[in-house]
Amino acid sequence: MSQLPVASATAMSGDMDKPLISRRLVDSDGSLAEVPSKAPKVGILGSGDFARSLATRLVNSGFSVVVGSRNPKRTAGLFPSAAHVTFQEEAVSSPQVVFVAVFREHYSSLCSLGDQLAGKILVDVSNPTEKEHLQNHQSNAEYLASLFPACTVVKAFNVISAWALQAGPRDGNRQVLICSDQLEAKHTISEMARTMGFTPLDMGSLASAREIEAIPLRLFPSWKVPILLALGLFVCFYAYNFIRDVLQPYMRKHENKFYKVPLSVVNTTLPCVAYVLLSLVYLPGVLAAALQLRRGTKYQRFPDWLDHWLQHRKQIGLLSFFFGVLHALYSFCLPLRRSHRYDLVNLAVKQVLANKSRLWVEEEVWRMEIYLSMGVLALGVLSLLAVTSLPSIANSLNWKEFSFVQSTLGFVALMLSTLHTLTYGWTRAFEENHYKFYLPPTFTLTLLLPCVIILAKGLFLLPCLSRRLTKIRRGWEKDGAVKFMLPADHMQGEKTSHV
Repeated sequence: MSQLPVASATAMSGDMDKPLISRRLVDSDGSLAEVPSKAPKVGILGSGDFARSLATRLVNSGFSVVVGSRNPKRTAGLFPSAAHVTFQEEAVSSPQVVFVAVFREHYSSLCSLGDQLAGKILVDVSNPTEKEHLQNHQSNAEYLASLFPACTVVKAFNVISAWALQAGPRDGNRQVLICSDQLEAKHTISEMARTMGFTPLDMGSLASAREIEAIPLRLFPSWKVPILLALGLFVCFYAYNFIRDVLQPYMRKHENKFYKVPLSVVNTTLPCVAYVLLSLVYLPGVLAAALQLRRGTKYQRFPDWLDHWLQHRKQIGLLSFFFGVLHALYSFCLPLRRSHRYDLVNLAVKQVLANKSRLWVEEEVWRMEIYLSMGVLALGVLSLLAVTSLPSIANSLNWKEFSFVQSTLGFVALMLSTLHTLTYGWTRAFEENHYKFYLPPTFTLTLLLPCVIILAKGLFLLPCLSRRLTKIRRGWEKDGAVKFMLPADHMQGEKTSHV
């Protein structure tokens, strides 16, 4: 069956419940007073969740709404009091714009209304299921247009959730994708979208409807590669830590450390993944800068793999923050473990048997203080980066502010994370007993990539490289010329145009 957006259980109260045009007062029960008779009239065919949310938004925006239902008595109480719920024949008689909010398989049941709908604008808001999208080569909107050739069909509002319609555009996606074969009809629906508080986006002819209907079917398309990358890193680091912390003591010393699998090994793995992911956010920028310096121009495309990598930096950064938060939560749980309590008791017993009245290692105290402080600071800066990546926050910042937060503070977060890792490792990298199965400690592996990035960033700050990179990004080219290669049948050589 076709899929329409799902409405929320209750309507939001507040400023967004007030009409955007009529400015009429809201009744005490939250419903609008009667809409003026001169308000533009709009029809809705359907009485489902999305139809109710659409009627609420239209009424709140000052439109006169007529809803067509097969059973108006049963569904009238579900709609705003200002909306007139009646039979389908009556609902489509006077409005020039009719929203079709029914499933695709029910389109044929509307064919009896063909004469009354002739010359009107039909707005298709439906979405197919994945199975229907694959089976049907014709979009829902195109199918509707084939059933009603005397009408003008417009595809719109299918990417807007029922929540955004009901609660207001400030609480959801603002863009309304619109396509139709008639320019005037698109203009009419675009003006309606603006009146409702949304931003219309012209997607061209009705042939684009299939592409628009595929958008709600995509499940995090830009997150697929970053998530697979994060899971791959987690599996690799987890296996590495399992061999070092669990398998090695069992095989060499016959010590049962398998109790560490659910918590300790996971907590050792999480910061490794978060640290490497954060490094991968800034590595493509370093590679892009190096490539521009080598080419001496910015007018050559990056390789596809680097271009895609640059486009996924936001998702990789948010995943880094996610793993960092999990590491902090897991760390808080470590003292709650029964094994930790046994270790404390055993340490106290050993201290008594050794006649040590006070156990205090100054170097370890300072190391842990610095280690925890750097970790908290790094997580705090990462939180700021995550918040400013949200569209609602990012849109309130100008480019310089956004660049400062995402670039400068992001690099600060990488530096703090590096200090956090170095103070954790301290001298362990040089102690033989920490090389289990001749495998180096995990933190030494995670330090390799960030240190390369920090070193490269430092080199780019040198005046000789910094000035050259700035000139390149402002349009300067190494040869002072743009070279065009003409086809062989026109010209065998190369033609150079000086700029």
